[in-house]
Amino acid sequence: MRGRNANARWSRRAQANVVGVALLLGVTVISLGALTASIGVVVEENAASADATRVAADFDAALDPVETTGPARGRVSFTDGSLRTVERSVRLLNDSGVVVERRVDGLVYESGDRRVTFLGGAIVRGRPGRAVLYEPPPVAASDGVLLVGVARLNAAESTAISGSRASSVVLETNVTHERRSLAEDEYRLAVETETPKPWEQQFEESGATVTRHDFDGDGIESVVAAFPGERVAYVVVHDMRLEVRRG
Repeated sequence: MRGRNANARWSRRAQANVVGVALLLGVTVISLGALTASIGVVVEENAASADATRVAADFDAALDPVETTGPARGRVSFTDGSLRTVERSVRLLNDSGVVVERRVDGLVYESGDRRVTFLGGAIVRGRPGRAVLYEPPPVAASDGVLLVGVARLNAAESTAISGSRASSVVLETNVTHERRSLAEDEYRLAVETETPKPWEQQFEESGATVTRHDFDGDGIESVVAAFPGERVAYVVVHDMRLEVRRG
């Protein structure tokens, strides 16, 4: 009897050990799976962040209409995401209404929650609510003078390029400049954008009072910067004639 009881106890212990080992292996596999998934998310986020940083730098290098005249060529590289043009406008107003209006459009790169936009000569990095200014717009205000630089993409057609592997996109421009001087007046500059906060901060630092207004009823508001006092305004439109194609 003692032998049979001992054998039974040994058998139960063995079974318990087997079950314990199986549970331990299961927990280990689950933990490794969760760890692998976490590492995968971190790797993807780091890759997306690196792409956004690279695209912002590429935009800055390839799209420099203020310092460029004539043909120019640059590249934008990213491992994942999409590049597209969007309809945007810039307006200069006085008390009588719109004095100058140009459709400038924007070039937008997106990958996951990462976003980089070239608009009107400025580069904004980040999505609405979290965006920051990477490169300021070519706008300056001083005593009695308002200088407004307007970079107009003037793309040959609506552009949309996406990729799930390493992509290289060629940006070709042919830049000309149109200069116009306006009589002394009180002016407001309106920039249509989905990321208004960095524009508002930039204009406020220039001494302007900022509001928002949807001029064309499309749901996308313009940041309206009112510069105090009467000023002579100089408007320079940098027409880029942008062409976008895969490299």
